[in-house]
Amino acid sequence: MDQKLIQKLSVITEEEQSILDGEKVINRALYYSADTSKNTEEIDSARVLKNGRLIDMRPHVRFIHFPKHTHNYVEFIYMCSGSTRHIVDGTEITLQQGDLLFLNQHATQEIAPAGKEDIAVNFMILPEFFDVVLPMMGGGPSALRDFLTGCLTRKDTSGNFLYFKASDVLPIQNLMENLIWNMLSLEKNSRTINQATVGLLFLYLTNHTDLLVHTATSSYEQEIVLKALSYIDTSYKTASLKEFAATEKADMYTLSRILKKETGRSFKELLQEKRLERACTLLTSSPASVADIAASTGYENTSFFHRLFRRVYGCSPRDYRIRTRS
Repeated sequence: MDQKLIQKLSVITEEEQSILDGEKVINRALYYSADTSKNTEEIDSARVLKNGRLIDMRPHVRFIHFPKHTHNYVEFIYMCSGSTRHIVDGTEITLQQGDLLFLNQHATQEIAPAGKEDIAVNFMILPEFFDVVLPMMGGGPSALRDFLTGCLTRKDTSGNFLYFKASDVLPIQNLMENLIWNMLSLEKNSRTINQATVGLLFLYLTNHTDLLVHTATSSYEQEIVLKALSYIDTSYKTASLKEFAATEKADMYTLSRILKKETGRSFKELLQEKRLERACTLLTSSPASVADIAASTGYENTSFFHRLFRRVYGCSPRDYRIRTRS
C-alpha cells in the first residue's frame, strides 16, 4: 500500500492516546447507544456513521482488546499492513496484509489488541447501500453475486461472515487503496465514487471465489452453494448437477435441496440463467452468428435456444442484438 496512506492511517488518534496513557477499556460512548433498552453489546450505526451516510470508514483502534459485540450494520475490515486477530462466531481468524473480512449484522466479533504497525480500516455499511450498489454493477443477473451480498444482508443466511485472502489480486488491492483515499479526502462526487468502487470490488470478488477461506466451522450449505455457483460460472457450457455431485461426492437430491433453500432457484434454473446471461453479452459484443452463440453457451439445439430466449426476454436473439446495439 502507498506509504502516504499508511502514514495517514497510522497517526495516533485521541482515543488511542488515552489508551496509551493508561485507559484499560474501550470508550463505550464512541460505539454503543446511550439507550439502555437496546442491546448493550451491539455497536450502533448512529455512533459510527456520520449523519446521512450509507457507508463510512474509520481506522481500527489499536492497543486494546475489543470485547465481544455485534453491529446493527454490515462491516468489512481491510488489513492495510501487519495483522489483527479476530474471533468471529467462535472462529479465530488472523487477518494479514491485503485480507478482507466481511461481517453481517448477526455476526459476533471479538478483537485482540493490535500493535502500532498493525493498520486496519473498518468500513461500516447500512444494508440499503447495497440497493444502490447492485444495479450499478450491471451485467445482468448473477446468482453468485446475489449469494455473496445475501450473506451480508439476509437474516436467514447459513453463515455470518466472508473471509477473502486477496493480497495477490492487484485490482482488488488497487480498488481498496482508491476507496480509502477517496473516503479520507472527501472530494467532489465522493458518494458516487464510493458506490462505484464497492460495486467493482464485488464484481472482482465474484470472479475470485477461490480466495474465499472456509474455516473448520464454516457452514456446509454456504460452502456447497459457493462451489456450485463457481462451477456454473466457469463450466456453464457443459455443467450438470450429476457431474457436480460426483465431484463433491454428494447426493444430487441433497445438493438440489440446499441450492433451492439458499438461492431460491434449482440447479437447472441457475445454469439456464448463467447461459442466457452469457448469450446476451455475446449478442451485444460479438459478431458471431446466433447459432454459434447458442452452441458456445451450451445449447446445441438452436430452435430450443430461440424459444427459451423469447420466453425469458420477450424477443428473439436477433431483435435483442439490434435493440441493444442501437
